[in-house]
Amino acid sequence: MNMTRRKFLKTAGSALALGGALRLPPVTAAPVKGPATHDLCFTGARELARLIRSGQLSAREVMAAHLGQIARLNLKLNAIVAKLDDDQCLALAEAADRRQARGEPLGALHGLPIAFKDTEPAVGFPFTRGSPIYRNEMPKADSVVVERLRNAGALPIGKTNVPEFAMGSHTYNKVYGTTVNPYDLSKSAGGSSGGAGAALAAGLLPIANGSDLGGSLRNPGNFNNVVGFRPSVGLIPLAPAAMPFGNLAVKGPLARTVGDVAFLLTVMAGPDARDPACYPADPMVFAKPLERNFKNVHVAWCPDLGGLPLHPEVRAVLEKQRATFEQLGCIVEEASPDLSGADETFLTLRAWRTWSTYGSLLASHRGEMKPEAIGEIEAGAKLSAADLTKAMTTQGQIMERMRVFQQKYEFVLCAVNQVPPFDAKLDWPKEIEGTKMEHYVAWMKSAYWITPTACPAISVPAGFTSDSLPVGIQIVGRYRADFELLQMAQTFGQATNFGRKRPALAMN
Repeated sequence: MNMTRRKFLKTAGSALALGGALRLPPVTAAPVKGPATHDLCFTGARELARLIRSGQLSAREVMAAHLGQIARLNLKLNAIVAKLDDDQCLALAEAADRRQARGEPLGALHGLPIAFKDTEPAVGFPFTRGSPIYRNEMPKADSVVVERLRNAGALPIGKTNVPEFAMGSHTYNKVYGTTVNPYDLSKSAGGSSGGAGAALAAGLLPIANGSDLGGSLRNPGNFNNVVGFRPSVGLIPLAPAAMPFGNLAVKGPLARTVGDVAFLLTVMAGPDARDPACYPADPMVFAKPLERNFKNVHVAWCPDLGGLPLHPEVRAVLEKQRATFEQLGCIVEEASPDLSGADETFLTLRAWRTWSTYGSLLASHRGEMKPEAIGEIEAGAKLSAADLTKAMTTQGQIMERMRVFQQKYEFVLCAVNQVPPFDAKLDWPKEIEGTKMEHYVAWMKSAYWITPTACPAISVPAGFTSDSLPVGIQIVGRYRADFELLQMAQTFGQATNFGRKRPALAMN
């Protein structure tokens, strides 16, 4: 056993404090040539998978390192919930190592620990949706996304925290409490995939899954200095979904790099017969190299989407990055797509969706719901057929105007959130630069106005405020041009490297 491996095992055992539960089997694998213990939790998912498959690391070693990081930080962050006991997690990894030793076929994510977003049904874990109403629900079947991640070899160790019913972009609920930001424990980690974003940023997990209706993949990416990708509607199956058609929601990946987002899409993307709204797509497209020359590519520069209130710290960070796109060879022009009607369209369809999903609970469980959830359900109950018709018709017009706009401008560059990470004790920001927010998601219009376009959008780290809080940039691509969007995001990320800055608490 070389010194790197001996140091790794000693540190992992100390960090885990497992006592007799950490029983090390005889070492038969090749000597470790990969990263040392501390670095292991911030090694890319694709690289970790390669090291495991090559025998340079075992799944057990990778699991132990992440369990050590979880033991050290999760009590502070509250990112991973409903976690299995450490010995159960290690047993999963040991079983994965035995399968590899027997020469069994290995999936792309073989040996990588994961915690599923708590809006996904996953056998063996509570399915609370952040609501005490569902505190004790144990699903009998996986969602399609969970099924795909398991089949690819990911090792599920728990859930990631969400807001109640995934409503709002601040992760707190009455079941598990509040998830906070690894860069500043007094700030929000965003939502609704806030637990996933915080876990990635702090090195608790190498990969994560999430979902996005009005920004729930993009906003946590932005607040936690990781990458949150909202794919084109129809790329990733939503099943089980009560209303598979006409849905604004998507499921998608989060990771610390764009390359790892693409890696996850090779597993998550592609049609499934259980979701008739999916379109034919080859997930292995995302295994191709992401390099591309962006000389003379037209991009639209509109940080505030044509006039939304924007916190000056966010604006300042974004303005510095205009030059980056110019240096990449892009033709950057100030232009904004016509998103007239996006606000009313999103809010109407969201309220209808909420009422359809949770309306039956209101009479019997009103006292267990947060005010915002009650308001959403009641708003949905008041909608008429004419309201829905107008919203759906307007969305069609928005999509067509965006299509025409992007014939010239392949990418749209704007803010992810209109504010930097805010006080975690707040339920939501009440104003931006003197403009009062009229409802609990008004501060994130820059995200949810993009939703009705059905276009793919990604949050990529773009810098930090004067208080060292992360700020991302939102890049919007053409509908179903997800790979091309990842190419742009990868090129920008490599040019700036802001995603390499880790939270101080995770590195101490």
